[in-house]
Amino acid sequence: MNRLLLTHLLAILLLAIPGQASHAGEVTLAHGDITLNARLELADGKTVKDGVILMTHGTLAHNGMEIIQTLQELLSENGLSTLAINLGLGLSDRHGMYPCETLHTHKHTDALDETGAWIGWLKGQGADNIVLLGHSRGGNQMAWFAAEHKEPAVKAALLIAPQTWDEASDAQGYEARYGKPLGPLLERAQALVKAGKADDILENTDFIYCSDTLVTAGSFAAYYTADARFDTPSLLSGIDIPVLVFSGTEDTVVTGLAERLSQLENTGQVKHVAIDGADHYFRDLYAEDMVDAIVDFIDQL
Repeated sequence: MNRLLLTHLLAILLLAIPGQASHAGEVTLAHGDITLNARLELADGKTVKDGVILMTHGTLAHNGMEIIQTLQELLSENGLSTLAINLGLGLSDRHGMYPCETLHTHKHTDALDETGAWIGWLKGQGADNIVLLGHSRGGNQMAWFAAEHKEPAVKAALLIAPQTWDEASDAQGYEARYGKPLGPLLERAQALVKAGKADDILENTDFIYCSDTLVTAGSFAAYYTADARFDTPSLLSGIDIPVLVFSGTEDTVVTGLAERLSQLENTGQVKHVAIDGADHYFRDLYAEDMVDAIVDFIDQL
């Protein structure tokens, strides 16, 4: 029996056992020409039919990073089941951080398609009460999905230090990190895409967190071409489900988020919770504070 089929059978068996204890295990999903994987953690006595939080990690990261694992454990202790996905980033059955030496072919918006695929998988298991959760870039991707895909099974969104963006800051940040302007590289990538050469490889190129790497023109253009939807606060007015946004007062990665949310917090569908003392990763007691707020929020849905 091949690994993909075995994993699906194990997941189905777990979901079918009534009154089960908390269970965690990996499940996989065929998506296009790659295999996606995720860690399913069912709370004590629960199945996916009782509700699931679908979780997405940050830039080039994975579902084994501390914040994701901690949240899964704490949420399970509070009776909430979770499915923490690994975005494929163009690789089949990917685990761990994306290796910078590997050719980058992925796009920011690939996450939207993969989110939709996992929602479809959950619905196939009987889930009709799904809450989206994303951290950092994953927060933006989940917000983008919620704004553009009106999925009845998705009841709310939890955005943890979600990405903010503006064109000038993006260019300034690139130059500060790599000592070279973004503009000429982006123009070259965009020209190749326009000429039908999106798969052409830009060698020795600095890209996201990877210096001196290989990246296709299409991938480079997809991450750096100006698009207001990279800015999570700008998406919130277009989301028609309840949204809870977390910011950390000591976050130096996503800065100014609380100020951006000040006109939206606690009005309409958007609620903002600032965790005093937390950095971008909400470690230790800050994660517990966040889960307490999540539990209260979900109880009121």
